[in-house]
Amino acid sequence: MSFSLMQKNILVTRGAEQANLFADKITQHGGNPVVVPLLEIVCKETDFTWEVLRNLSQYDWILFTSANGVDCFFELRKKLENSSSISAKIATVGEKTSSALKRYGYEENFAPETYNANSMASDFLKRFPAPGKLLLIRGNRSRKVLPEKFRQAGLDFDMLEVYDTHFSYERKPQLIEAVTKNNLDYVSFTSPSTVEAFCEMVENIPDIIPCVCIGSTTSQRARELGFQYILTPTKFTIDGMIQSISDHILRKG
Repeated sequence: MSFSLMQKNILVTRGAEQANLFADKITQHGGNPVVVPLLEIVCKETDFTWEVLRNLSQYDWILFTSANGVDCFFELRKKLENSSSISAKIATVGEKTSSALKRYGYEENFAPETYNANSMASDFLKRFPAPGKLLLIRGNRSRKVLPEKFRQAGLDFDMLEVYDTHFSYERKPQLIEAVTKNNLDYVSFTSPSTVEAFCEMVENIPDIIPCVCIGSTTSQRARELGFQYILTPTKFTIDGMIQSISDHILRKG
């Protein structure tokens, strides 16, 4: 990518473990990242978790909708004694989720062309109208689109929450200072949860600052919560977000 972010100040709100990668990319392209991680991801252990993980052979498909889901799923499996390899087919949404899966030695058998839950549901059902039993890997704040679509289609599926997303309220003073004193040019959101966390901690939505959202689902949530100036990249990735900001800078002149 040969473009410049022209020293623009860009707020990075994603979780701490992932924020540095985004910040580094912003710096590489000539921008100034203002990093205030608003989320904490905690893997979730329950009796149901262990019951499902010990009996994965009952599922024909495992569906992952986030890299956090992939990481916690496999980290939890490591805690099981004599865990067997996965025989089910695997579906993912998004490049980041696919990359996370590859780190554990697996590749997806299906991914939708557009990186959101609506596309995953419709594309998956068109291609696999009778997929057998499904396991949907989720977090506590995951959207309800997939389970609702699968129920409507009469599919046999279980849902397993493998992580909780917590808002980092201790960063509220840092966030308010960033919004009020850092002369922000852009606010970035990489999930609906980052939008929700921001809005819980900042009373007045900055309507003159553009927000750039990683995809259509995040953009929709930003719009629902009062953001009016929203940029959504064509490609729903971090690189796509940076490209979208660069294009916007060029259009503004």
